[in-house]
Amino acid sequence: MFLTRARKSEIVEDTKTALESSTSVIVADYSGITVNQFTQVRRQARDEGVKLSVVRNNLIRRALEGSKHTCIEESLQGPVVLAFSQENPSAGARLLKNVMKELPELEIKGISLEGRWVNPNDLDRVASVPTKEEAIARLLSVMTAPVGKLAQVLNAVPSKLVRTLVAVKDQKSSET
Repeated sequence: MFLTRARKSEIVEDTKTALESSTSVIVADYSGITVNQFTQVRRQARDEGVKLSVVRNNLIRRALEGSKHTCIEESLQGPVVLAFSQENPSAGARLLKNVMKELPELEIKGISLEGRWVNPNDLDRVASVPTKEEAIARLLSVMTAPVGKLAQVLNAVPSKLVRTLVAVKDQKSSET
């Protein structure tokens, strides 16, 4: 497909904007996947807040100049799709991990997490990173657990005293 110079500049700027606003970028080889299958993947990505983009490798390289995600440049070989995760760094990894179960043709070539190279074999680890809400919930449960245990201990002392007094009362009433 022939692209004009203006259209190429527009694609580079769009890709650069997506790179700047992304916390993680995943490069995947999509050869062997049909158009219908790829449309389904795009639909899932939209639902999960992941932007998928198929761009020529040389245009991606131009967009990567000065970006924090330059570490993925070496993985740009062959037909690739970029998965951009804006808010949740593990959203793209979770999406592609689930898609790979149905489409084993999809191959992860590179992962950039906050500008650091992550081995494609570590996709499971990246996918298991909790979302912001999950992390806050875990932190709060860890912080409230000691307070809950303290309340149980403090409540146990009067309860034990009351049970002891009831037992003494029952013993005295059975003696008389």
